[in-house]
Amino acid sequence: MTATTPESHPADRGPRHGPRRRHHLEPAALVAAMERDPGLPNGDGERFSGYGVMGLPFLTGHILGLRRFPASSIGPGYRSVWHRDPDGHWTFYQDQPPDQTCTRYFGSDVDHIRQGPIRITWTGPRQFRVDIGQGDLAWTVQLASTLATRLLNGAARSLPMRAWHSPMILSAMSTVAGRALHAGSVRLTGTTSNGQRFTANPLRTWIITHSTASVGGLDLGAPGPAPEQAYLGDFAIPQRGIFVTGRASFARR
Repeated sequence: MTATTPESHPADRGPRHGPRRRHHLEPAALVAAMERDPGLPNGDGERFSGYGVMGLPFLTGHILGLRRFPASSIGPGYRSVWHRDPDGHWTFYQDQPPDQTCTRYFGSDVDHIRQGPIRITWTGPRQFRVDIGQGDLAWTVQLASTLATRLLNGAARSLPMRAWHSPMILSAMSTVAGRALHAGSVRLTGTTSNGQRFTANPLRTWIITHSTASVGGLDLGAPGPAPEQAYLGDFAIPQRGIFVTGRASFARR
């Protein structure tokens, strides 16, 4: 991202200490600041702020996703890892009960739910690993910025708040992001598997340049587009690994 911005986004503001200009930080430092002082977005729906992997497909047909929301309007912050096998079966790993995590919104499409500790460890400014259990899941991720991500991040900084709630603008942003990132379909608004309306606001974006992963000791292989793009409700799993920081909201049930 560039070093100038008219104002920081609400998700970049801590609840006690006022505006914090975080756009210049590396992902690890930005995440550390969010973990210390996450801040909850304003609004009337069910709201979250944090970071994660929107999706990472593998040439073998496996897919992984990560959600870490330090701030949640419906309970404690949580971690969730999504895994889809080549046969289309989804498993959600989470460290909080289903009604306080992603399962609340996408559970009708999920075959297995497993609750327990999830460890996210940053091993460098743009590198982290995710571990679950004793080898249940081991995942390493390396991030990078590109011309496309820098342009998208600059555009995100310039948007007024009302634009982030406009379905028309979010639909246009989805189209631009999908094409710019060569990620297939991207959808920032729509309906979840369980029927709630969702809105996603990616404020900072990086691509995943390298990743290794195993589930239950099985190597998932090399990252690359899945044979067919996957969906959970209207949410499209990108055909390229994308990491974002930002916020999300869902209509109350």
